[in-house]
Amino acid sequence: MPTEKRVRHILSLSGGKDSAALAIYMRDRVPEMEYIFSDTRKELPETYEYLERISSYLGKEVTRLNADVGFDHWYEMYGGMIPSNHRRWCTRALKLKPFEQHCGDEEVINYVGLRADEERSGYISHKPNIKPVYPFRDDGLVLRDIEGILRTSGVGMPPYTKWGRTRSGCYFCFYQQKIEWVRLKETYPDLYQKAKEYERPYEKTGNFFTWSSNESLAELEQPARMEQIKREHVIRIERKVARKENATLAEVFAQDVEVEAPEDDDDQGCLVCQL
Repeated sequence: MPTEKRVRHILSLSGGKDSAALAIYMRDRVPEMEYIFSDTRKELPETYEYLERISSYLGKEVTRLNADVGFDHWYEMYGGMIPSNHRRWCTRALKLKPFEQHCGDEEVINYVGLRADEERSGYISHKPNIKPVYPFRDDGLVLRDIEGILRTSGVGMPPYTKWGRTRSGCYFCFYQQKIEWVRLKETYPDLYQKAKEYERPYEKTGNFFTWSSNESLAELEQPARMEQIKREHVIRIERKVARKENATLAEVFAQDVEVEAPEDDDDQGCLVCQL
């Protein structure tokens, strides 16, 4: 009789709320689940803390991929060109490639934390042996359900949400809102300074690239500019609350992220960082 082909079950954690909630949701449904995290070595301290919290709840180790070759290695390989929504080498080199290498040629079911109330699409590997599945979408779970899973499990929301950051990923992620850069400056001025040091002329062309759209971090950190960003953010939130009286605060912030996120024709890969 032919040997039954092995199928691996893999769930990628990003340090965000959706993948954390999905790991909790699937823990007893798929006991053989593998949990992985693609480590850029440029994550927030709270992200690593949150991963430890999730691992403790799951009773399983979270395998860290690419931890020995982080962002700076690839930054030098690309000649000192920082990534952007149009130059997303970070997603390819630090997230997608390590994931596919980890999967190899074995049959893999990849669990993705897209919710039923989201219209965006998730990363789908071009490798035929990797099949994505979306349990939250299939079961009709929305943001309030995810909040409930995290609350009742005791894992809670990611710690960085306490100081107003809305996304996981590198501390210098180019998808951050202006207000999130302000909060990073106020909470982790050392990390803000490190992010600022990457903003220098690209050696091959002399072009000056910035993390935040059309504005350098040196410009953004000026006191008057930071106060302006804060005022504009408050006005935007107040308008959203007025339009969505029954929305939770987390839903309002989630909508705010969608409004300010840069437009990109290929939005699939960065969900690996954000979910």
